[in-house]
Amino acid sequence: MRWRESRRSTNIEDRRGMRVGAPVKLGGAGLVLVLVVMLLGGDPGALLNAIGDPTTMQVPAGGAQPTDEGGEFVARVLGDTEDTWAQLFAQSGSSYDAPVLVLFTDAVQSACGFNAAAVGPFYCPADRKVYIDLGFYRELRDRFGAPGDFAQAYVIAHEVGHHVQNLMGTAERVHAMRGRTSESEANALSVRMELQADCFAGIWGYYARTERNLLEQGDLDEALNAAAAIGDDRMQRSAGRAVTPESWTHGSSEQRARWFRRGYENGRVDACDTFSARTL
Repeated sequence: MRWRESRRSTNIEDRRGMRVGAPVKLGGAGLVLVLVVMLLGGDPGALLNAIGDPTTMQVPAGGAQPTDEGGEFVARVLGDTEDTWAQLFAQSGSSYDAPVLVLFTDAVQSACGFNAAAVGPFYCPADRKVYIDLGFYRELRDRFGAPGDFAQAYVIAHEVGHHVQNLMGTAERVHAMRGRTSESEANALSVRMELQADCFAGIWGYYARTERNLLEQGDLDEALNAAAAIGDDRMQRSAGRAVTPESWTHGSSEQRARWFRRGYENGRVDACDTFSARTL
């Protein structure tokens, strides 16, 4: 990916290296518990908040800008997602309110609570910010077998996809629906949310490829591999558990890769309507 040719976003908060007073110290068993909660479709942030007071967190003020290559990569990918979604929102007669991306190390306090890096990258609709510990990229490469800069860019674009859902009102509607359904039905709604975010990430890839010529040979395979690597079925197998679709919250490897490809191949928001799709 020719990411250095992208426009650099200034919507970055670099909190790396800043101390965050943790409400609880997680040892090996604690981290395993967080991962188990994730795989079962639960909210690890809620778990951490339940066992410690998140009000003890120190949230830094300001928006320091990154100067290292990893931070530069994130800033330029984020800038390119801003260009894509600003164009698409303008076409529909509205304006795009870009999210802020927060870089952190080990743990972070957001408006959605305290989160350790073990939960992976996430989007908080309450403060409209994307959070990522760049150590996740090592996990993506070494643990999940999904290397490559476009694989890393896909992760950012997916979380930005959740921001787009928030701006469109989809997140609020789905949250209300989940509160009135059974656990399995709520999980199924979450899967549709996640697959739509994958499709939205694909839309960004479409414009990065067709309008700005940022992609190189092999980039699509990197993104598809990354999407498949973090499918619920593969995650359950890697944890030594039985594959149970009713517990999925993100979708299978095949579903995640397929919906990313769908957005990537046509670049249309209406093609990403996972909520009306009869089959995923």
